[in-house]
Amino acid sequence: MCGIVGYVGTRDALPLLLSGLQRLEYRGYDSTGLAVCSADTMRVVRSEGKLQQLQSKINPTDFVGHTGVGHTRWATHGKPSDQNAHPHCSEHIAIVHNGIIENYHTLRNEIESDGYQCVSETDSEIIAHLILKTLRDGAQTLSLALRGVLPKLEGSYAIVLLSEREPERIVAATNGSPLVIGKGKNEMFLASDVTAFLSETNHVVYLEAGDVVTLEQDSIDVVNHDGMPVSKSSSEITWNITQAEKQGFRHFMLKEIYEQPQVLSDTLSGRIDAANAHVVLDEISIDPALQKLSLIACGTSFHAALIGRFLFEQLARISSSCELASEFRYRNPVIGTDELTVVISQSGETADTMIAAQEAKRLGSKILAISNVIDSSLPRFSDHVLYTRAGPEISVASTKAFTTQLVTLALLAIHIGVQKNTIDDTTRSHLIDELMMLPTKMADSIRSSECLQDIIVHYENARGFIFLGRGNLYPIALEGALKLKETSYLHAEGYPAGEMKHGPIAMIDKDFPVIALAPQGVLYPKMKTNIAEVKSRGARVIAIATEGDKEITSLVDDVVFLPDIHPLFLPVLASVPMQLFAYYVADRKGTDIDQPRNLAKSVTVE
Repeated sequence: MCGIVGYVGTRDALPLLLSGLQRLEYRGYDSTGLAVCSADTMRVVRSEGKLQQLQSKINPTDFVGHTGVGHTRWATHGKPSDQNAHPHCSEHIAIVHNGIIENYHTLRNEIESDGYQCVSETDSEIIAHLILKTLRDGAQTLSLALRGVLPKLEGSYAIVLLSEREPERIVAATNGSPLVIGKGKNEMFLASDVTAFLSETNHVVYLEAGDVVTLEQDSIDVVNHDGMPVSKSSSEITWNITQAEKQGFRHFMLKEIYEQPQVLSDTLSGRIDAANAHVVLDEISIDPALQKLSLIACGTSFHAALIGRFLFEQLARISSSCELASEFRYRNPVIGTDELTVVISQSGETADTMIAAQEAKRLGSKILAISNVIDSSLPRFSDHVLYTRAGPEISVASTKAFTTQLVTLALLAIHIGVQKNTIDDTTRSHLIDELMMLPTKMADSIRSSECLQDIIVHYENARGFIFLGRGNLYPIALEGALKLKETSYLHAEGYPAGEMKHGPIAMIDKDFPVIALAPQGVLYPKMKTNIAEVKSRGARVIAIATEGDKEITSLVDDVVFLPDIHPLFLPVLASVPMQLFAYYVADRKGTDIDQPRNLAKSVTVE
């Protein structure tokens, strides 16, 4: 969601803040702002809209200083506006805040009764007033003032604080919303995402919940809420900022779709012993007596979890359930100490998933995280972690992170199946061979799906779309509908094809096309029946079918052919036409594909 970037050092802060904010645009936002400090002076500028609108308000000669903070806001409390944009100020204090302060109404009443005037509709502004009040009540430093305020705040936060009276330092605190420090030579960066400063340094320090940090150009001082020192170690980011640039593609989403053959290779690399047909997951240890498994995720990652359930039950014969993280802790779940909870999050910072993982652990379950971002919050919290190795994914609509999640889940299911002796040697060898062919077949799938660019001209006037699938392709129908909604803002629904007659078929007519996932296999005859049902009601049908299927062309209006592969891995390839269809439709409509309205890349609040 919201993005933070801070700087303290020897260089001019303004260009570094603007560059950092630009690199955080992918997270989704509706307003921006920044503050720059020099001796006894602080300049603040805020603007509704995109970063360009903020830049148009800035005279660089007015924003001279070596300390500053910038923010991109995604509205929660209060509409997008200049007043509601961050930083929020109270006299010489400026703060930016990610997260939600759940008791802000009570705190606002308290502040206003003490004579402080709130000028925004946000929950964040009260933090600035509370800090100023704490300083007036005797706190000697910004760090002490912030620590005095934190016990009053209920909810999640990453708070960064500046004062023109202490222009040589930044003070920050985090609880449930990520912050990471970048260590440079005689300079420090602070951000919600390493992409904000990765062009400047790849040496980082991750902050944990409860940390309060004071940054100066050559020092990092971390304490807990009680002021006790907290030891921190640094890490090195292994990918570079070039990987997060478009490299000639029109949009990040398209680039990331075309990166999938390579990232699937990266996901498999070192995890398959081809000579002995084994999956190698030395980074985890699973109890062979495991009898139950829960998969928890949100959004696209939840669709990966649904497919994971098929994999675990088919290959490891483990009773498996899928949970929406946003609902998990509110239904008093039954979790045993003898089961494993698999939590899936591209960013590793998804608030709902993190809270669900905390609840599952409290109830006694071991936690295994599947994430793309090394050392993000969820992997650090979990007992085990598998990284998907998709590289930086900038487009809000997830593509390569999703397919690498599917491959990671397949590796895990085979690994557990071997431990539990539910996969014989012949089957295991065949599965390994098929996995190793996935990158090549993914490239073939991309080439085959490019025909959609021409096909979509026949569907321009559709008032909505319905995606149908069966078995482990039903979640791909859900994912296809989600991608189309995210990128083009068109109405789309995904359904298990067998449920179509129980309501959705009422929507079908000539202006409501159907995308049918209809590969050859045991469910193929059923899908042909479903296709006949919608065709008889006038719908145009695009089929996603198996290469070489001559029958399907006579049943539908358009076809995308995919290479033949083991049915358990077909969702990986079937994702591609879903992604490209959404991309081509959105591109034709002219929407903001990489930064769809109202959406954020990393959802860090409930």
